[in-house]
Amino acid sequence: MADVQDMRSVLETQRTAFTAELPVSLSIRKDRLKRAIAMMVAHGEDFATALSEDFGHRSREQSLMTDIVASIRTLKHAIKNLDRWARPERRKLDFPLGLLGAKAWVEYQPKGVVGVIAPWNFPVQLTMGPIAGAFAAGNRVMVKSSEYTPGVSALFEQVAPKYFDRTELACFSGGPDVGKAFSELPFDHLIFTGATPIGRHILHAAADSLTPVTLELGGKSPTIIGRSADIEQASERIALGKMLNAGQICLAPDYLLVPEEKESAVVDGISRAASALYPSLIANPDYSSVVNDRHVDRLDHYVEDARAKGAEVIEVNPAGEDFGAYNGRKMPLRILTNVNDDMKVMQEEIFGPILPVMRYKAIDEAIDYVNRHDRPLGLYYFGQDAAEQRTVLDRTISGGVTVNDVVFHVSMEDLPFGGIGPSGMGSYHGQDGFRTFSHAKAVYRQPRIDVAKLAGFKPPYGAGTRKAIARDLKG
Repeated sequence: MADVQDMRSVLETQRTAFTAELPVSLSIRKDRLKRAIAMMVAHGEDFATALSEDFGHRSREQSLMTDIVASIRTLKHAIKNLDRWARPERRKLDFPLGLLGAKAWVEYQPKGVVGVIAPWNFPVQLTMGPIAGAFAAGNRVMVKSSEYTPGVSALFEQVAPKYFDRTELACFSGGPDVGKAFSELPFDHLIFTGATPIGRHILHAAADSLTPVTLELGGKSPTIIGRSADIEQASERIALGKMLNAGQICLAPDYLLVPEEKESAVVDGISRAASALYPSLIANPDYSSVVNDRHVDRLDHYVEDARAKGAEVIEVNPAGEDFGAYNGRKMPLRILTNVNDDMKVMQEEIFGPILPVMRYKAIDEAIDYVNRHDRPLGLYYFGQDAAEQRTVLDRTISGGVTVNDVVFHVSMEDLPFGGIGPSGMGSYHGQDGFRTFSHAKAVYRQPRIDVAKLAGFKPPYGAGTRKAIARDLKG
């Protein structure tokens, strides 16, 4: 459990070390990124083991792919592109300043100390991703890990000091009180990944110190299936995205919007695809558990609430396993039809293996439904109709979009990742992450000539001044 005074002390120590190091050379930044890679390579298996213990069971291969390899790829991408990202950018000048010898440019400077509050669902990758951007930008980093994954949190605290001085990277663990105190620290930038209600508290906590905040939240990411979609392909890809990590993904397809005449085909297709991916569930090492009992109860409540309000529940249990007698936390996929907005499952982010299906008659009806609700973190469209695709892209607003698949846009390092409105604030990944954690400092160099006098700005004002004003007042 982190001590609040210790966190404040580390922040001041990191800020002092940061200031003394300025300017932070690219070689130092790359060295830190390389050490982060070394930490992931050396301890990837340890983190995968800790993840499985924290979840009750989590696929080793999934953890290595989504948390360890994904972190390494992000760090390598930063090293490869850092020289280009960090170059000063020339900017244009108003006529005739450029002809007179003036210069203007933007320099990207590190901000100082970046705070990272990581979630439990991908606790390694969603720690290392922000670290990659922060280190590339030249910052020091403090991390608060989730109390829901105590094994991963303890491992970060154990292994990070082997690769980093505490003035470079410091990791902390603890419950809500520690999280609250951490978010109140006067960081130079704070990034939080987690649930929207907690994001509101984070923003309030950071307000007193005017800390810039990036919020990576969640929400209900819709999947629109067009009439031109390949149903079999769409079903396979939706099932994969929904079942990965047992649906505990901020970008998981939260509900489907399907043409009314294709509902049965879509439900059957997803059932078949999920069964092919996971022919059994309870003893299947590839299928992950729900993280804790509270979330199991929450998900069961969503299903029972929907059933009581008229939804049909289709349980995808290909091996016919007895989940009633099972005392673990693995849950089968449950597809819900005949859903409506009175149901909890359509009001709150699901974050688990439940998939509501809604029907529509015309694509405008699906778009209008999306637009009547909070702007989502992700939106997915399946179809080969280019005009319809363009309509969906133009008439909906979301953090990001994947066309003819789900989730994949988050893994593209050169695309910004972030939400909008209740699904988030700001973005990171790749160059966008570098810029999020940098200060874009404007620099203007005046030429020898007296520009103020030439432009008529210098008193005493006279005919030249009035002439300049009249010229600029023209429509």
